[in-house]
Amino acid sequence: MGDELRAAVLDAPERTFLRMQGVELSFRDVDGQSDRLAAALAQRGIRQGDRVSLMLSNCPEFVIIWFALAKLGAVMAPVNTAFRGHVLQQAIDLVESRWLFAHASLAPQWQPLWPDLATVDQLVLVGQAPSLPALPGGTLAFGDLLDEGLDLAVPRPVVSPDDLCLLLYTSGTTGRSKAAMMAHRFVLSQADGFIGGLGLRDDDVLYCPYPLFHLDASVMTITPALRLRCVAAIGERFSVSRYWDEMRAFRATVFDFMGATLTMLWKQPPGPRDRDHHARLGWGVPLPAWAPDFEARFGCRLVELYGSTEVGGILYHPPGQPVRPGSCGRVGSLWEVDLHDADDMPVPVGAVGELVVRPRAPDAITRGYWGMPEATLQAFRNLWFHTGDLLRRDEDGYFYFVGRTKDMVRRRGENISAAEVEMGLETHPDVLECAVYGVPSEWTEEEVMASVVVRPGSSLTPRALAEHASRTMTRFMVPRHIRFVDALPKTPTDKVEKFRLIEQGVTADTWDRERDQPLTP
Repeated sequence: MGDELRAAVLDAPERTFLRMQGVELSFRDVDGQSDRLAAALAQRGIRQGDRVSLMLSNCPEFVIIWFALAKLGAVMAPVNTAFRGHVLQQAIDLVESRWLFAHASLAPQWQPLWPDLATVDQLVLVGQAPSLPALPGGTLAFGDLLDEGLDLAVPRPVVSPDDLCLLLYTSGTTGRSKAAMMAHRFVLSQADGFIGGLGLRDDDVLYCPYPLFHLDASVMTITPALRLRCVAAIGERFSVSRYWDEMRAFRATVFDFMGATLTMLWKQPPGPRDRDHHARLGWGVPLPAWAPDFEARFGCRLVELYGSTEVGGILYHPPGQPVRPGSCGRVGSLWEVDLHDADDMPVPVGAVGELVVRPRAPDAITRGYWGMPEATLQAFRNLWFHTGDLLRRDEDGYFYFVGRTKDMVRRRGENISAAEVEMGLETHPDVLECAVYGVPSEWTEEEVMASVVVRPGSSLTPRALAEHASRTMTRFMVPRHIRFVDALPKTPTDKVEKFRLIEQGVTADTWDRERDQPLTP
C-alpha cells in the first residue's frame, strides 16, 4: 500500500486523491502526511506486525492513519463506531492493540472502558469536543503527532505483499464480532478486480457514503482510486435527503448502494434535478426489478455484483456482455466457487445453495479470523470458505443472490427467502423499506412477519399491503404478521439488525392476516 501511494505521487502528485468533509487532499498530501505520522509512530515504538485500533467516523485522518500504518507494516483494526460496552471492549482486546486512535465525539463510548482494556496503553485523540471529560493518561493529540514527524526520518521497513495490513470486523449483529485478516495483496488485487469488473476509469470520482471501517469505503473505494490515480469521495454517512446534493458537490461519477438505500432513493418524489448530477454508474446488491425505471429516471446505469467482507468482490458481469436481470455476474479468475447444500454437497444447476469459495491465488480471500482458530476452521471447513449466502446458478455460470442462510423462514414445510419477500413488499409505492423474519407459530416452525416503514402521510394499511403481496408473490410467502414502524434498527453500514425485531416478536400493534385484526397482549 505504501509503495503504491509513493508510485501515485510520481505519476500524479497534485491530482486530488481524497475528497471529504470539505477537504481535498492530493496524492502528495496524503503521502506527506502519512510519512510524518509513520515517522512519529515509529519513534514511539510502533513496529511491523503491531495491531492498532481505530474508533473513528469518516474523516481524512482515518485514511492518513491507514497509510501510515501500512508503510510501517503495522495492521489497522478499525472498529464499528456503533460498538459500545463489552462488545467494544471485546473487539479491541481481541486484536491486542497497544494503541487506540479515537474521535473525541465518541468519548462516551470508549472512555468508560479505558481502565478495563487489556492491552491498550496509548490513546491518540482525533477532533475536539468542548464537553469532553478528563482524559486518561497516555493521551496524544493527532495534530501533535503530525508535528512530531516533521523533523524525523521516514522509516522504510521492507513490507511484503503478504504482510497483513487490515483487520475488518464482521458486523457482530448475531454474535461476537470476528476480525477478518487481510493482506496488502488482498486489498490491492481486490481494487484491480473491481476496476476491471466495473470498467472504472482514471477520470472517475468514486463516491461512497458508508463507513470507512466497512469494505465498501476502504477496499472498494479508497484503493481503486489509488490504483487509478483518481478521486475517492467519502461521505460522512448515508442520508436520503442529502444523497444527490452530496453527489453533486463531490462531482461523483460512480456510487454504490446496499440494502434498502436504493429503494429509499427511488421512492423520493421525482423532481427537476433528478438528472442534475455526473453519476454514470451505480453498483451494489440487491438490484430490484424496477432498476430499469431508476436508470431511466436518474440517467445512470445500475450494476449488481457480489461481495462480502471475507472474500471481497468476486462476481461481476463480464465487460461488454449484456446484463442478465437479477444476476450478480460470473466468478472472476482469482476464485473457484460452488453452491453446496446443508451437507456440503454440490447442488444442481438452478437449485439454491450456499456459496462456497476458495482462492486460485495467494491472499485472494481472507486468511481467517484473528485470534479465533475455531471460527476460522468452521468457516473454511471441507477446504471451502462458507459465505453464509444463498445463491443459485444458471447453465451459463451466472449467479443470482437469494438471501442469507440465517435469513430464511421455515413455514409449514416451505423454505422462504426473507430477501425475496422484502423485495416483493417494496414494490408497493408507499413502502420505503421493510424487514422480513420468522416468528414462532402455533402450528410449529415459523410464521412470516414483516416490519414495514411507509411513506410519511401514506394511508396504506397492513391489510392493503397484504393484498398487494398476494398479487405479486407466491401465496405461502405472503406475511401473516405485518407491523408498521417508524424506523428499522440498523448498523452504521445500514444493515438491519433483525435480531432486535425478532426479540420484540409479535407485538400488540401487529396486524394478523389470519385474524384480520391487531393482536392483543
